[in-house]
Amino acid sequence: MTAMTTSKILALSAVLFAAACGSAGGGKLAQYEARDKLATQQIAVFDDLDFNVFTHQKWDELKHSHAADIIVHWPDGHATQGIDVHINDLKAMFVYAPDTRITEHPVKIGNGEWTAVYGTMEGTFTKPMPLPDGKSIPPTGKPFKLAMATIGHWNQDGVMSEEYLFWDNATYMKQLGLGG
Repeated sequence: MTAMTTSKILALSAVLFAAACGSAGGGKLAQYEARDKLATQQIAVFDDLDFNVFTHQKWDELKHSHAADIIVHWPDGHATQGIDVHINDLKAMFVYAPDTRITEHPVKIGNGEWTAVYGTMEGTFTKPMPLPDGKSIPPTGKPFKLAMATIGHWNQDGVMSEEYLFWDNATYMKQLGLGG
């Protein structure tokens, strides 16, 4: 075979393969593209959630990314249900560390109705930390910088119906000056 013939065969093979994927493949390529587009949109919403809504405490905007009956799984193992409960839990983090913020999402993964981000949460323990018994822990002035991850399950309304939060609580307490 000549080089010209080989390149024509390869080109024809590529055209036939693309046609087979588009028609005989049952639109699999279109399905993958739609799934990836959805995940990209959800990750953009998630970036706004962490960098804008959470970091700047815009709690009234949480409904743009969270369902009213969202279930949230916390790093200590407890789970809550409902956006109002979630907002109150988030607000509590800012009482003793008002500069809490998410600074980056270097890893972002999406697959259809699921997203996962890995990032960094930072802040400084500058205000008293309230305890359940009404007492409080005085601020240590210590900064914290933690690796965190969030996995979100998105519903058909385009908001998360379930959220899984991960960070190392022992490292968090140690950095705050509260653990050994």
